[in-house]
Amino acid sequence: MEFLFQVKNATNQIVMNCADIDIITASYAPEGDEEVHATGFNYQNEDEKVTLSFPSTLQKGTGTLKIDFVGELNDKMKGFYRSKYTTPTGDTRYAAVTQFEATDARRAFPCWDEPAIKATFDISLVVPKDRVALSNMNVVDRKPYPDDESLVEVKFARTPVMSTYLVAFVVGEYDFVEARSQDGVLVRVYTPVGKAEQGKFALEVAAKTLPFYKDYFNVPYPLPKIDLIAIADFAAGAMENWGLVTYRETALLIDPKNSCSSSRQWVALVVGHELAHQWFGNLVTMEWWTHLWLNEGFASWIEYLCVDHCFPEYDIWTQFVSADYTRAQELDALDNSHPIEVSVGHPSEVDEIFDAISYSKGASVIRMLHDYIGDEDFRKGMNLYLTKFQQRNAATEDLWESLEKASGKPIAAVMNTWTKQMGFPLIYVEAEQQEDDKVLKLVQKKFCASGPYTGEDFPMWMVPISICTSEDPTCAKMQILMDKAELTVVLKDTKPEQWVKVS
Repeated sequence: MEFLFQVKNATNQIVMNCADIDIITASYAPEGDEEVHATGFNYQNEDEKVTLSFPSTLQKGTGTLKIDFVGELNDKMKGFYRSKYTTPTGDTRYAAVTQFEATDARRAFPCWDEPAIKATFDISLVVPKDRVALSNMNVVDRKPYPDDESLVEVKFARTPVMSTYLVAFVVGEYDFVEARSQDGVLVRVYTPVGKAEQGKFALEVAAKTLPFYKDYFNVPYPLPKIDLIAIADFAAGAMENWGLVTYRETALLIDPKNSCSSSRQWVALVVGHELAHQWFGNLVTMEWWTHLWLNEGFASWIEYLCVDHCFPEYDIWTQFVSADYTRAQELDALDNSHPIEVSVGHPSEVDEIFDAISYSKGASVIRMLHDYIGDEDFRKGMNLYLTKFQQRNAATEDLWESLEKASGKPIAAVMNTWTKQMGFPLIYVEAEQQEDDKVLKLVQKKFCASGPYTGEDFPMWMVPISICTSEDPTCAKMQILMDKAELTVVLKDTKPEQWVKVS
């Protein structure tokens, strides 16, 4: 493989990520100068790195690094691995598929395997001519492989600037169904052979979802196509590789005759989640894994917004409450909970740290934030953020800044109280009638499943609160931000017989 890059400081070593790979030769050719061959490869297996040593100093400037290497098609369900499936006639066969998040692109090819080190990728695959070959981009050339007539070389278009963990390729036997979205994007759902019919529901969801996100963010989908593919052996539920989204079969396929409505809703939510990442995560990527909660929490919230738009008959928000909101509260009320945002030192910590609190509480606080800002300003802020950081990396604070600009509200101050400390408050309300006014006294205290909170510190949250009365239950009479432990609120012209609801 070849890398075109810039040497910023003169050096005689290049350090890259690399795991389960043997490098045969490596050379560096400065632009317009002679090639220099590496004379040593020092593998740091524990750190999954390799150091290429050169006999002379590589000077500042642009050049090309060429590496010949041998890797393995593994059985670990990560990196570049083989996926076992059974054909309609009962034969056992294998597909070759990828799963790179968080840090397994380095198992497929040597690279700088961090989300902030973005590049464009020109991918070519040499595959058996009777197999389907897919990657992030569309095929631009397919020709016989000169050394073996049973093989073909498939060349894909250059990708946009993107992170290594979103690169993907798949080789196997698949059927597909296809459609075009309103915006002209080619959408395909790849299924096991003989099951194309089971991809039609996901195709309908994807074709409706792409225009929804394009309108919501006011940013077009940046690739010419998107493929959704069902993988037989797949460890995650799904993976949002840019332009080639991989799924467990149960998260993508719907049998029109036998699948129940809960399966349809699940597929709709997972498709909505992964396609949201095509913008939020792929176009703009977190600068480090510490901010992964925002990537996943946001997609876990907006998947419901999307499904509610595409399938209002599902009344899907009622399920958000049981699937995410109460689940997050149950875990977050425990003494051994943790904040949503946790510093990640080494990428190997990612799987340990990210759990239902990161995803479900993350989604719940984004839902609260959307309600606090209002849909119009939220969309403006999202557009600002995606436009400013497209094809780049951003931190959580960058999103808060964009939403603050759009809404004029103290977003960072509010959200830090919800993301950087664990737990949540219980708001106690006392009401007192004073002539024609109702006076409410609000007190916030940390809620603990084990009983009253007895810690020496007094954690406090900035809580957006809406108050409505029986006079007009559909409209908030007052909206306030509770930014202290106790707060007194006066509801003018509220009669004794009128009820008050605080949320």
